[in-house]
Amino acid sequence: MLRKLIRDTKDSAQTNINFNSTQAKIFHLKERSLRMLKNDLILQNPLRLMGYKAEEILAPGGFGAVLARAGVGKTSFLVQLSLNSLLKNKNVLHISLNDPVNKVNLWYREVLSRIADQYNIQETSRLLETILPHRFIMTFRVEGFSVPKLEERLSDLTEQNIFSPQMLIIDGFPFDESIYEPLSQLKTLAQKNSLYVWFTMRTHRDEAMRPDGIPTRLIKVADLFEVVIQLQPKGKEIHVKALKGEGADSDHPSLLLDPATMLIKDQTDK
Repeated sequence: MLRKLIRDTKDSAQTNINFNSTQAKIFHLKERSLRMLKNDLILQNPLRLMGYKAEEILAPGGFGAVLARAGVGKTSFLVQLSLNSLLKNKNVLHISLNDPVNKVNLWYREVLSRIADQYNIQETSRLLETILPHRFIMTFRVEGFSVPKLEERLSDLTEQNIFSPQMLIIDGFPFDESIYEPLSQLKTLAQKNSLYVWFTMRTHRDEAMRPDGIPTRLIKVADLFEVVIQLQPKGKEIHVKALKGEGADSDHPSLLLDPATMLIKDQTDK
């Protein structure tokens, strides 16, 4: 009886070991599949066709601006830039001066859902779960935003090991006449913390432009920006054009922003 009990115990232990080993193998395969999916999405990102050599288009400390009229797709464009960084496990701090947290979060879910539909991805929920820990949403009222306040909040996050960003998105920053000082402060903050920062900038139909397409009201701060990208409606299409930076010298034709999905695509995909 004792021998049988020992034998049964050994068999049971061996069964558990085999079961756990199988579980570990399945888990490993799932993680490998998810990594491959992320890599595929990174490689399919059309922005790499714009002629930029840097992996994130901007170098640490660099400024980028996305220019467009209201409703053309600036926020969607920046969310796609953010998702590309999140897929590489980069930490992104998304700062909105217009929308509450739940609306910004909805932007990410909708854009990722559209990307999933475009590439026939079945594991959107699992993919979202893996990238969300790398994103933090912060909101301000436009009139209440200042660089010292932002720096204070950043210090709170990093000192408590809550979140340490590598990329900043600032959506809704007011590019008015008093913009130079806060932008200069932000540039110092970005360089100090090795952050690359993207802004949205709302343009107007009859606004005066320089020959290179950059609004004249940006003349005083243009040197602070390494990259400027314009979203330009042309008929039923929205063209994505690099006005400043390495991509501005690219021979590759403009990318498009699909008006139906607001996703970036190559012109050859039309």
